[in-house]
Amino acid sequence: MILPTEYEATKQQLNYLKDLCNSEHKMVLNKPTGDFFYDPWVVNEEYKGTPVESFLAQIPDAGEARIIKQESGTCYFAHSDIDDRYHLNLSGDCAALIDITNNKNYFLKADMLVYIMDAGRTHSAANFGEHTRYQLVIRKLLKNYAWTEIDITIHAGGENPRFKFDKYISPVLNQLVKRKMLSNFEILETGVKFRSNKVWAKVIRDSLPENFQIIF
Repeated sequence: MILPTEYEATKQQLNYLKDLCNSEHKMVLNKPTGDFFYDPWVVNEEYKGTPVESFLAQIPDAGEARIIKQESGTCYFAHSDIDDRYHLNLSGDCAALIDITNNKNYFLKADMLVYIMDAGRTHSAANFGEHTRYQLVIRKLLKNYAWTEIDITIHAGGENPRFKFDKYISPVLNQLVKRKMLSNFEILETGVKFRSNKVWAKVIRDSLPENFQIIF
């Protein structure tokens, strides 16, 4: 689910990022120049010329970058994501990313390495340790493909639609991204819209939970 990349933080960059960790649950370090999922992001004004800018500059297809705080003794709901994520561990004495799909834990340390995570698998993160866990998480930008054919809209409904979307729909959408069969992804008030083809539209239709609707 998570593998080391060729990218890493210098000691100066790691220490600078660790110094930014504070009481906020999430700290976004950059801002979009256009579309949230597709267009480049630039560092916030306060980080220009700092180790934040030099670190992010080396990461290919880097989208939103945020420092996430996780308190001791907590975990996240099981979920998956359309976009894969880069991870840089900043602190935490006993924390793990959990691949629920394959029943495997990945205990990570602040080793200065950048990891890439297959976010299409159902996963969580848990902090089993004494100290707060801080993680720099960077979304990998999506790409558009000219050969996608039709517009597809999914409307979510029923009880707890976000949980069901992440459980049943997000893994399929992540696969479409990897197969270069998804374009123009956008979030709507009641669901999502994107371009793909009829074959994948039918696959998604067969994966829909109760009270969800697909239009294509």
